[in-house]
Amino acid sequence: MATARKRPRPEESTENVADCPFTVIHPDPNEKEKKTKRRGGGSEDRPVPPPKIHLQVSPFSPIGKFNAKDNTMDRHYQIAPFAKWMDMTRYNSFVLNGVKYHSEGFVFVANDDTIEHQNPGESRQPRKKSDDNWVARILEIRAADEHHVYARVYWMYWPDELPAGTTEGKRVIKGRQPYHGNNELIASNHMDVINVVSVTASATVHQWDETNEDEVQPALYWRQAFDVRTMDLSSAEERCRCNRPENPDKKLIGCTNKECRKWLHDDCLVHEALLCTFARLGTNKPHKPAPVKDEQDNETGRRPLSPSESGAAPTAEPSIDVKPEEQNTVKMADVENVLPIIKTERTGQAPEPKKRGRGRKSDAQKAKPYEGYFSATIRSDASPPVVEITDLREEVTGGLKEWTERLDCLVCGQPIH
Repeated sequence: MATARKRPRPEESTENVADCPFTVIHPDPNEKEKKTKRRGGGSEDRPVPPPKIHLQVSPFSPIGKFNAKDNTMDRHYQIAPFAKWMDMTRYNSFVLNGVKYHSEGFVFVANDDTIEHQNPGESRQPRKKSDDNWVARILEIRAADEHHVYARVYWMYWPDELPAGTTEGKRVIKGRQPYHGNNELIASNHMDVINVVSVTASATVHQWDETNEDEVQPALYWRQAFDVRTMDLSSAEERCRCNRPENPDKKLIGCTNKECRKWLHDDCLVHEALLCTFARLGTNKPHKPAPVKDEQDNETGRRPLSPSESGAAPTAEPSIDVKPEEQNTVKMADVENVLPIIKTERTGQAPEPKKRGRGRKSDAQKAKPYEGYFSATIRSDASPPVVEITDLREEVTGGLKEWTERLDCLVCGQPIH
């Protein structure tokens, strides 16, 4: 049988710890029940009935999938000491410091660092994330009297609390991931019993349906669930070409191609634009705008003129041919091929050959050869949106230091309008 506690409790309680004599036990419902003798009496001996094993149906139904297809967040449990727990009266709500809390509601729970800061006279306003508070969902309320009131809860996890060895699909992770938002929680089936004097405020927590693209998260929310028995984290909706989930605190740009409609990460679009720029210009080539053809010139058979600079004379030199290496269409392989050459130019030494390894590199491990040479931002205020690139190479002259380029979908390759 397994027991569960959100945090280890000290053997001897202090004035800052809300005492709770109850422990949650998770027996195996398939295990044979052992019976014990209650009292002697010859042939009249009667066995003590074993504590009933209860089933807690999970209040959480994540949209994402677990590794195990038949996974359920439901849990079998017992509360020890069983008789003392069952002898208490069950309630639908309790009132603490003038605030009413209901079963099935979410609450902030103080830990050792915050319970000493409780102020009964303080107004209980809706609160946001606090590193000094835990969040729980009340499953059941029981009390012996007004001084002994307890709540059986399921804990909500902050992403930072995901333990080492957590599995998410084929990955093994720990703690907060790049897609986790600042106000994001993770539902769990981690059960515990708390003294309700540890409750500091009510919490507003919504489930985020990622399939609803127009939904905005104004408060605390959850989209994933964590099964503490298997250390399995349910999946989140994949976005973009990188197939990473969405961080609601960051921007997404939608492809306008009706046959695609893929949502793209802002940082993925910037990364792609910088890779293409670096592959095209390297460390020493200036950016020069491509010649633009004039419609009237085409009609009269004249050669097109190169664009005029601001304040320059209306005449211009004949256009020049664009060399193949200055074309905007760049393959990822071109970036990989140019890196050894650039490294040799900068250091005078040939780079070490690449070592072959198993597994795919994470986004954090991918090369960013453009760092220190170029930067970029998405201009979503423009119509259509564009990427604005800044040349950081002070020693390179003869070209533009800032310019914009169109955004193309990373999935279908069509321009984003």
